[in-house]
Amino acid sequence: MKLYKSLPRGRPSPINTFAEGSQEPNTLGVPPPCGRRLILLYIYYCTLPLFSFLPKSPFWLSSFLSNSTKMETLTGLLQHIADKFPDRRAISVSGQFDITHSRLNHLIEHAASSLVAAGVKPGDVIALTFPNTVEYLIMFLAVIRVRATAAPLNQAYTVDEFEFYLSDSESKLLLTAKEGIEAAETAASKIGIPHVTATLNDVESGIKLSATSESNSDFSAEKIINESSDVALFLHTSGTTSRPKGVPLTQFNLASSVKNIQSVYKLTESDSTVIVLPLFHVHGLLAGLLSSIGAGASVTLPSAGRFSASTFWSDMIKYNATWYTAVPTIHQIILDRHLTKPEPTYPKLRFIRSCSASLAPTILARLEEAFHAPVLEAYAMTEATHLMSSNPLPEDGPHVPGSVGKPVGQEMAIIDENGVEQMAGANGEVCIRGPNVTSGYKNNPEANKSAFLFGWFHTGDIGYFDSDGYLHLVGRIKELINRGGEKISPIEVDAILLSHPDVAQAVCFGVPDDKYGEEINCAVIARDGSGLDEEEVLRFCKKNLAAFKVPKKVFITDSVPKTATGKIQRRIVAEHFLSPAKVPKFGA
Repeated sequence: MKLYKSLPRGRPSPINTFAEGSQEPNTLGVPPPCGRRLILLYIYYCTLPLFSFLPKSPFWLSSFLSNSTKMETLTGLLQHIADKFPDRRAISVSGQFDITHSRLNHLIEHAASSLVAAGVKPGDVIALTFPNTVEYLIMFLAVIRVRATAAPLNQAYTVDEFEFYLSDSESKLLLTAKEGIEAAETAASKIGIPHVTATLNDVESGIKLSATSESNSDFSAEKIINESSDVALFLHTSGTTSRPKGVPLTQFNLASSVKNIQSVYKLTESDSTVIVLPLFHVHGLLAGLLSSIGAGASVTLPSAGRFSASTFWSDMIKYNATWYTAVPTIHQIILDRHLTKPEPTYPKLRFIRSCSASLAPTILARLEEAFHAPVLEAYAMTEATHLMSSNPLPEDGPHVPGSVGKPVGQEMAIIDENGVEQMAGANGEVCIRGPNVTSGYKNNPEANKSAFLFGWFHTGDIGYFDSDGYLHLVGRIKELINRGGEKISPIEVDAILLSHPDVAQAVCFGVPDDKYGEEINCAVIARDGSGLDEEEVLRFCKKNLAAFKVPKKVFITDSVPKTATGKIQRRIVAEHFLSPAKVPKFGA
């Protein structure tokens, strides 16, 4: 039996689960911060007679313990970075202005005081819906600085969707940019939630909230102390197979994930990146933004407030970017632009990161050939505060195409339906536990009961470890295609389709079938000018796949429905092509 572990320093957070037949929460048995401090104090006083040369007052120990506790919160970590690298660039808005780490910390503290003046209290949930702007970044960090909970929302939601998310999160306030979001404001008004705008006229004067005035300037957030147990972030799952579930994440979850990401990619103050993903989603927020700032590195926000293929490389070059992270769809857009309209020069990158959906080995190879940098595929989910596993940097080991690497900062096991950990090479459900894992879904005991079993959090993904400890994903449990008893991995079929030189994007999915229970269909986007048709796709599949894995029907299309983060969800694609009238709206 093999159990692959990668544990960080520090305390795993309690896992709010109940093992079968047990009435007690299952924790990992490590003392919480307060318990650890008491143990250290006990050791100090017991051994004090042996070290009489030390001061009788343990001020040095208190300072050590205080700093240790501070680093268990994201806000504490960022304050530490502001003190350590005060004059280094933290944030740039492309072509507009730069903000140092020290100035960013000041802007956050000023905005936090404005929130206190506006009546925000610890524990309040504050909804934020912004483009990728510096106002959003400052307000997000200001919300968690005052011990409130930030609930970022996609600007593209409809009124009904905003109403659901605002209600489900029990938001007390809606924060937007000065321009506002009509659908969000309408939904907030319907359920009686106040709306406040945030404006940054210049980096010296700070954020101005519409709900406060100069007379409220005596309010201060300075005395507010953040705790590792504070719920700092509230997100919803994508709802790929059910109603979206609310995921609360603590300061400790955030700090742990940031440290994990920094550790595996060796992020330092010398690194720089350009944000291409929406910051209301855990991928862009944690991996792109917070991990960079938390390392003393710098981040550039596109001037348009969103990803643009036409400005991406110019921003990467201008701001000396050393890496970027994206979903496969965006990698393909970047790659296609390189093939049709290459840049005169490209920056020298340490690595390119891919996450949030499976990256076909063919696409990985094309990216590496085009941009001369290792492409590191990773595996993540909201409930794990993003990162769970990643391929390593070249100096730390090989990166394996088709694999999502090794676990980072948490325990991971492959478990069967009886809770038995599987040997290398055997399929089972990917399960995790560690300091970055949520303690449970909000107000959803049924989901918690099924997600937390046998002392593990169950991801819902099927995979296996190879003999070197690299994780390979087979697919979502509910997305595996069961054709007459044969379990087919849609990821495998996708990879074959994408290996065709005329295929730009592809996704396969299961559809009901009278004879086999389920059959395989696929949707394919052809490269411009290729003339690719259904017959050619089927011929290629028959040549490269076992007969039972060959799609029964191929849809040649110009686009496939995706989430706001660019993730393709098979259930939604199936509904779109089988019954276009039933296509739902998409969340994060």
